[in-house]
Amino acid sequence: MKNLKVFFTLCICALTFNFGYAQKLTKAEKKAARAAEVKQLISSGKYVFVADYVIPNSMPSHSLTSNYDVTVTPDKLEIWLPYFGRAYAAPRDASDGGVKLTTADFTNKVVSKKNNWEITLTPNQSNPPGANDVRNLVLSVNADGYASLRVTSLNRQPISFNGHIEEIKKS
Repeated sequence: MKNLKVFFTLCICALTFNFGYAQKLTKAEKKAARAAEVKQLISSGKYVFVADYVIPNSMPSHSLTSNYDVTVTPDKLEIWLPYFGRAYAAPRDASDGGVKLTTADFTNKVVSKKNNWEITLTPNQSNPPGANDVRNLVLSVNADGYASLRVTSLNRQPISFNGHIEEIKKS
């Protein structure tokens, strides 16, 4: 009877160990699948950076509660982000306080470093004057899809955002 208890205890331990090992394999497989998805999104040039956290230069950082994003496609760049910080020139429209831009005239430079990417988006200056305060956006993305974005403007202090990239939702 004592040997039977020892045998069942060993079987339960072995099964528990096997289930734990299978979960670790599953997590590794999920991580590899997410890395492949992120790589495909960046190589296709069609993705959305969703901002979750803002890091202004001269103010405290905080979470964002509204939907702010940067949408990138091969033929269009759409920026819809808030701005907190010092502006060196007032906007022409008082209701236009954030970082907002829609343009088809931009350059997209992607540099790959192992499973990390650095993407530089530069709106060309041929856009109408006053419509383009944004000099460039530098997006750093890791294999898990987490990203940080640094926005440099002509008339404002730089500002950074943390968030993630995802596939563009079809509407």
